[in-house]
Amino acid sequence: MNEFVTWQSLGTYAGAVMMVTLITQFLKQTPLGRMNVQLLSYGIAAALLIGAEAFAGSAVTVQGVLLCLINAVMVALAANGVYDAASTGLQKVPARGYLHEEE
Repeated sequence: MNEFVTWQSLGTYAGAVMMVTLITQFLKQTPLGRMNVQLLSYGIAAALLIGAEAFAGSAVTVQGVLLCLINAVMVALAANGVYDAASTGLQKVPARGYLHEEE
């Protein structure tokens, strides 16, 4: 296992979401953290997806970049959702008594 992250893995949905989540959380502790987190994660997602396309060996085209910008929306929203779910845990889930049956 020589490489934790490859450009091919960053080009996948799961790889991109994972890396955008990690980089966004890291950058929140810097002066960039003062900006809107959704915009920050979108910028990271767009840069990663375009970089993955460029460095994975495929030719970068206008159509490819536009698709990367569109896909970056889904990756950024997923990355924000992953962090929100992990940080709040089950606090946002309404208690409905599924685990404890009333008798």
